[in-house]
Amino acid sequence: MRETSTTSTDDGTYPRPQLARPRWHDLSGEWEFAIGDDDAPARRAGGTALPRRIQVPYPPESPLSGIGDTSPYDVVWYRRTVTADDVATAGLGTQGDALVIHFGAVDHDAQVWADGHLLGTHTGGQTPFTLEVPAEIVQRGAFTLVVRAYDDPRDVTQPRGKQDWRDEPHSIWYHRTTGIWQPVWLEAVPRTAVVRLDWRPDVPAGAVELGALLAHRPERGTRLTVEINAGEETLARQEIRIDDAEVSLTVPLHRQANGQAYEELLWSPERPTLLDARVTVTGPDGALLDDVTSYLGLRSTGEADGKFLLNDRPYYVRSVLEQGYWPESHLAAPSAQALRDEVQLIKDLGFNAARVHQKAEDPRFLYWADRLGLLVWGEVAAPFAFTPRAVERTVREWTDLVLRDRSHPCIVTWVPVNESWGVQHIAHDPAQQHLTRALYHLTKALDPTRPVISNDGWEHTESDLLTLHDYAAERAVLEPRYATREALDALPGSVGPAGRRVTLLPCAAEGKPVMVTEFGGVTWAPDADIDTWGYSVASSPEDFEARVRALFDALYASPVLAGVCYTQLTDTLQEANGLTDEHRKPKLPVETIRSIVRGAPAR
Repeated sequence: MRETSTTSTDDGTYPRPQLARPRWHDLSGEWEFAIGDDDAPARRAGGTALPRRIQVPYPPESPLSGIGDTSPYDVVWYRRTVTADDVATAGLGTQGDALVIHFGAVDHDAQVWADGHLLGTHTGGQTPFTLEVPAEIVQRGAFTLVVRAYDDPRDVTQPRGKQDWRDEPHSIWYHRTTGIWQPVWLEAVPRTAVVRLDWRPDVPAGAVELGALLAHRPERGTRLTVEINAGEETLARQEIRIDDAEVSLTVPLHRQANGQAYEELLWSPERPTLLDARVTVTGPDGALLDDVTSYLGLRSTGEADGKFLLNDRPYYVRSVLEQGYWPESHLAAPSAQALRDEVQLIKDLGFNAARVHQKAEDPRFLYWADRLGLLVWGEVAAPFAFTPRAVERTVREWTDLVLRDRSHPCIVTWVPVNESWGVQHIAHDPAQQHLTRALYHLTKALDPTRPVISNDGWEHTESDLLTLHDYAAERAVLEPRYATREALDALPGSVGPAGRRVTLLPCAAEGKPVMVTEFGGVTWAPDADIDTWGYSVASSPEDFEARVRALFDALYASPVLAGVCYTQLTDTLQEANGLTDEHRKPKLPVETIRSIVRGAPAR
């Protein structure tokens, strides 16, 4: 249960950090569990106990789940009793009169029943969904919750990212994630509930644009009030009358309008200032209908003159590829604390950014990136096929994720496609080119405030940044490619270091910032108990340090690159090219890695 009211200093356990209420109940822990569709009608009714036990929200493939079965299967079932105490803890009758169940993510198709009543379904393994429990079921005092998840392990039209379609992990892919893998939690809400808040800072104007979505159209005369605070100081308070479920308003921050002190409130990795917010909804009679807290960061991001901009200033991006995979819990974090530790580790190693790779990360990770100060590349798990079904699934999940995450100040760039995954023949297929261009423009329609990369690594169509993946193992090879502005100006239309064309459309990268968003991949894992690989292999800790340092120095020697991203933070199964092992133990002293990462780029 969350008792604090200042969300910017919360403890990081609340599953939806930017729309918080004080009362909720975590449904993590032991559930009944089964694999396969045997006795499905009885299971749906909720009266049949399941034979096994699983620890939610860990996927059944992972050791922490208590199942640890990595073989391919397509159907899993979950069952547990929701008690009257659970419902009371969630605030029913005090916080609201409707009980909802939130699912952070269930891979891939979910059906949910309460006492045999179908609450609803959801498709998409990376996106959250919420279902209401009918009042007549809640009034029974306890009810049985059943979840069925369907996840075809061979279906390459699903956005699956690094989840392998083969029985065993190979190359850069790893074990699958089936079923529940992010928090499940109860919350009591009012009938006229706030279900989404969108914060869009307008730094030059000294204002914040707020979008709010209510569960239902309110009665005439209903009012919405927003208050924004910096610590004990109230920066703004505004009240408007609302007549629709979708609300939009601009909140001036008068302190930001004049003088040089406005930068004191701007968010950056060096100074991650967060503002707290409270949004209330009152009825025509003045009665309080809903009361939620949130937070936001004031910052702008963009590009100009070949530079990446943060708060309208050139900002050099020192990023690391983050797989978000743990040996004991796979794509699920082993704990809420582990997400904080991950962000802190990245910062301790000297990076100011993370490229969360082929995964929609837990919002609690984004909370800690917001709070501790870490830029994040917002990416998504990709399908491997190009079919109408794959396109539909990709567009739907990407839309939902941008809407979920666009208020986080840490996210500074959107990446809907990586290395032509799902559009393997984009160089020759106009339809695949249209998809990446459509995703670029869709993202801009949902969020015009951030740069968008159409296809990270190569074969760009429309992009605000030109990003390349270059795994040259020697400094003498890597450094000359990015040594001059002339060398970078020759990149558009040429064949890049990976043997793929850098851009596919005329002027797709003219004047754009250039970043090497994957490089390195040096392996040093002498104690690994499986076959490992990397783009180059070190023979000793000293050799590992020398190789990694030489590659950073090669790119830092460029006076024209706008940023870099090292592959990768941690070892991941057979991909043993991390700066740390899979348990987050650095392979070199932290001070040594930080000295490498914090080297001085030639600017």
